[in-house]
Amino acid sequence: MKYGLRYILLLFLLACLPLRADIIEDFSSCKGINPEETSLLVIDLSSGGTLAEVNAEKPLIPASIMKCVTTATLLSRLDEDARFHTKVYLTGPVRDGELAGNIIVEGSGDPSLNSRHVEGAKDICGEIGSALADRGVVSIKGRIVVDEDVWDGPSVPPSWMSGDLPHAYGTGSHGLNFEDNASGSRSVSNPAAVFDKRLRSALEHRGITIDGESVRERDRELLVDHVSVPLDEIMRSCMMRSDNQYAEALLRSFAVASGHKGSTEKAASMEKDYWRKHKAPMSGVNIIDGSGLSRQNKLTARFMAHILSERSENPYYASFFPLAGQEGTLRNFLADTPLEGYVALKTGSMKGIQCYAGYKLDDDYAPTHIIVVMMNDLKNRASAREALKKALLSLFPSLDGR
Repeated sequence: MKYGLRYILLLFLLACLPLRADIIEDFSSCKGINPEETSLLVIDLSSGGTLAEVNAEKPLIPASIMKCVTTATLLSRLDEDARFHTKVYLTGPVRDGELAGNIIVEGSGDPSLNSRHVEGAKDICGEIGSALADRGVVSIKGRIVVDEDVWDGPSVPPSWMSGDLPHAYGTGSHGLNFEDNASGSRSVSNPAAVFDKRLRSALEHRGITIDGESVRERDRELLVDHVSVPLDEIMRSCMMRSDNQYAEALLRSFAVASGHKGSTEKAASMEKDYWRKHKAPMSGVNIIDGSGLSRQNKLTARFMAHILSERSENPYYASFFPLAGQEGTLRNFLADTPLEGYVALKTGSMKGIQCYAGYKLDDDYAPTHIIVVMMNDLKNRASAREALKKALLSLFPSLDGR
């Protein structure tokens, strides 16, 4: 060879630097963003090199890209095929068709219990009705008791804005979540009461009556073990649809999986400790919830990039992120461009906020680059998105088709 490899590499880097400087300058000068409240970080996973960087150390409100952290953290404690178990017990004998006791439903915090977003999941009320009928039960002397002791603390983080709480996206996380804790677009504050009503109706349909007497509780006998779909399906649904209720339950589940009660405050503190121990850059990071609905959350692009790097080789984790132009909250972004299907990003949006975090992918859908963009104090969301689209297309100008 006439020129050494090091010389060729140097020429390549020198050729790229002005281009990337222009890309960053064009993006930062977009009138739709506040450059002082915007960060961008693109890293090549194979080399560890930085392709683009703006304000990577600046703490900003992440909105729903917080869910990337929540799912990544829980995968450190539970395998992707882990399942929630909601157990139903009898507390008395069955004699001549009468259950001489209560039905105890032990909540597991499963966010997908009778969720309309999970395909193939069994209806827990139908399971209970079938199990009682198989035991020959036609009447229940006692009551239906819901045990929600798996969680500690309030169902809704105190920092959530009061205006969000009546809406389905602002519903709380309970020891027994049921039917997404929502009725249409409205939040349901007591999903256990809705469950009670649904179960009574299912039992009545089978001719089973409930007397509701106060009876002495005896040893519990397992009647039903309702098993959720695998954790990776719940996480994928959470990330694709940006479901806040799912995310809050997943954060709390991290505390439970670590041997503690599932309070949001405890789980958030444990999450910060976990990433600190795993050498994440924690300066300016403030984790309040699992969904990102709290405006008190603060992350840096550098911190988020560390998370994405740590989980980049997990094929399940990478599959949670919507594909550009094709899926979920990213269905319209980069559609009909060379990057359609080659970029997978979780989005996060609030009033004045637009964030993205995820990966550039290769032909096998494996991550090749980390992409983190956090825009706070937006002036114009549409123009900011267009500027980001242009920047990404410039950073990744050539791709082989799948």
